[in-house]
Amino acid sequence: MVAAMAADLARLLPELFLAGAAVLGLLLGSFLPRARQWPVRALAALACVGGLVATIAGWPDEPTAVFADTYAVDVATAATRAVVGVSVLLVLGLTGALRGHARESEFVVLLLLGALGAILLAGANDLLLLAAAYLLASVPLYALVGFWKDAPGTEASLKFYLLGALLGTTLLVGVMLLTGVGRGSDYPMLGRMLPGAPAAAVAVGVVAVLGGLLFKAGAVPAQFWVPDATEGTHPVAGAVITTIPKIGAAVALYRLVDVPLAGAGLDWPLLVAVVAAATMTLGNLAAFFQTDVRRLLAYSTISQVGYVLMAVAAAGRATLALPSLLLYLAAYAVTNLGAFAVVAALPGARSLADYTGLRRYRPWLAVSLVVCLLGLVGTPPTGVFAGKLTVFTAALDAGLGWLVVLAAVNTVASVFYYLRWIAPVMRGEPSLAAADRWAGVTAYVAAPVSVAAGVLAGPVLAAVAGSLHG
Repeated sequence: MVAAMAADLARLLPELFLAGAAVLGLLLGSFLPRARQWPVRALAALACVGGLVATIAGWPDEPTAVFADTYAVDVATAATRAVVGVSVLLVLGLTGALRGHARESEFVVLLLLGALGAILLAGANDLLLLAAAYLLASVPLYALVGFWKDAPGTEASLKFYLLGALLGTTLLVGVMLLTGVGRGSDYPMLGRMLPGAPAAAVAVGVVAVLGGLLFKAGAVPAQFWVPDATEGTHPVAGAVITTIPKIGAAVALYRLVDVPLAGAGLDWPLLVAVVAAATMTLGNLAAFFQTDVRRLLAYSTISQVGYVLMAVAAAGRATLALPSLLLYLAAYAVTNLGAFAVVAALPGARSLADYTGLRRYRPWLAVSLVVCLLGLVGTPPTGVFAGKLTVFTAALDAGLGWLVVLAAVNTVASVFYYLRWIAPVMRGEPSLAAADRWAGVTAYVAAPVSVAAGVLAGPVLAAVAGSLHG
């Protein structure tokens, strides 16, 4: 038994690195001078690098599960570890505004815990673990949004928390129902028992669980918190909440639809397809006339989640469904964080007009912003373009042609509001204040990586090809 547990723990090295760094960072921050807490950031970066090395070295050839099959170690979990690890490293590059802050180490610890929760969401193979991961991926982020203790951040944090508590309660109700009718909480057991369970109870339970996960993803009908929380908080926290939890939630949704619900009798992929259509459309429509750059990126995030859910709707019915999902999440994470890096680099620029003349003031920052915004549109050869192309292909293979047409229309429509941001960047005289150097460096790194993700889409797809089934 001890040997088996040791073997299971060895498969969880990336998660253990994050958890250990969070605990050590909290202790270390308690003893360091308030004006010199950079070792905590260094520890977090070291944990992420160690996790990336362990992920690549232990990349799973076949799907397995550990700790009584409650946690899956497969290509989806491995890809989530990698994407979240890179995302945390990029976020750490945005924390220039925190240098010298009395609670700098606490921010880093909350970031690590939220990242760990996102990974656990993706790997959860049991409803009880899913509920625990939901809380770990939520509670630290509530604190991050209100970290600066100003009025907008406090209001944003409260809205975020109230909706999260409501949808978290519905998720727990769903877990209770599905565990009762499925005679167990692990996904393999549910996959065997739910087809013969009462359809009404299964429907209510699944909708309740989906509600919680859709909240984490920022999808319809639980998307209302995204623009308010992103606008009200600091750009660094906005970058976190619009990126990292989406990764874990999307993979968790895919795993739920593909494993326990595959034979449950009701057409759950169709429900996800309808949610995807509503999410991408409402996100785009709301973004059209936004003038605050944070709200614009927030609604952009909602629309991007709609495209991600197309791959979830194709789960089990298209070979490309899982690889396209993982590629899209990787490309979106880097591109979105690159756009937020520019926002964080220019903390005094809140509206689109404030970016007038950026190409004269900071030409390389302007180039990075344009690359990331065109990347979010899905312009070749960026990673999001490759992700959209493979997601659209997977949806077509799954018989969702109507959804692909709607997604193509939404993609074309999204050009409008991204160009509304790019236009002032390219014209006029600059009127911007000083830029944050480290956030700018992060933007310079993220933009070429976003392009590289598209150029290297073939090898990436080959690496993440596989299935969740043994």
